[in-house]
Amino acid sequence: MALRTSNRRTVAAVATLLGVVTAAGCAAPGSIPEGSTMAALESSGEITIGIKYDQPLFGEMGADGVPTGFDVEVARIIADELGIGEDGITWVEAPSGDREDLLSSGRVDMVVATYTISDERKERVGFAGPYYVAGQSLMTRTSDAEIASALDLGDKKVCSVEGSTAASTIARVAPDAGLVLFDDYSDCIDPLRTGQVDVVTTDDVILAGYAADADGQFRIVGGAFTAEPYGIGVALEDDAFRLWIDDVLEAAMEDGRWLEAWNETAGEVLPEPQVPHLDRYARVATGE
Repeated sequence: MALRTSNRRTVAAVATLLGVVTAAGCAAPGSIPEGSTMAALESSGEITIGIKYDQPLFGEMGADGVPTGFDVEVARIIADELGIGEDGITWVEAPSGDREDLLSSGRVDMVVATYTISDERKERVGFAGPYYVAGQSLMTRTSDAEIASALDLGDKKVCSVEGSTAASTIARVAPDAGLVLFDDYSDCIDPLRTGQVDVVTTDDVILAGYAADADGQFRIVGGAFTAEPYGIGVALEDDAFRLWIDDVLEAAMEDGRWLEAWNETAGEVLPEPQVPHLDRYARVATGE
């Protein structure tokens, strides 16, 4: 379900009346400096956002052309802070391997697509957040009793996505497994169902969405064996934009919009998460 803009505005208005403020030393989300990315977006009334199209619970494009999921609602919260409604948002599919290129080329203004923050990625893009912390896990066929953890992957075919942290992690954790890579996690589902691969690996919350849609054909095993903090990607040098988004996220976590977004999407299947600690890092300039 998509949250209605009117609901989000109502929550924001109530929070303002109650005097919700951001952490000491942080600008209020509504404070937009002249000449900033935020000012340009607010003035244009338009924003382009990269999301996943094929991940139930977090980012899924509906047949009606309207996306749903927790990532999508987080993106809408940020757009709403800029005064941009649904008719001003252009949604762009952001496969895992394309996210950095979408940002560096300027084809999107931000990416909200189960995008794990890492030190390596911080060298190429800026990150606000995290707004959620997932963990990598494994999904196999319910009928397959041979796989209980990553220790059982030695001679198995493991499906993941090109350019994902899940693929690089499993190559390190289970170097003898046969790694099969596609552009999207949804491309792994039929091969798993038909036995062409034995396991799909990615974040537990992504797998939970696929398992919930599979009528009991799949099960998640082994528990989470990594921590995957999801961040919002922006252009590398746009520190003002990413720190402003951090302010928006913090306010949304305090005034209930973040939890409302969760409950209306991923929370229909998954338990309520802990509120993550924002990583307001200082970017180290290079080449100067």
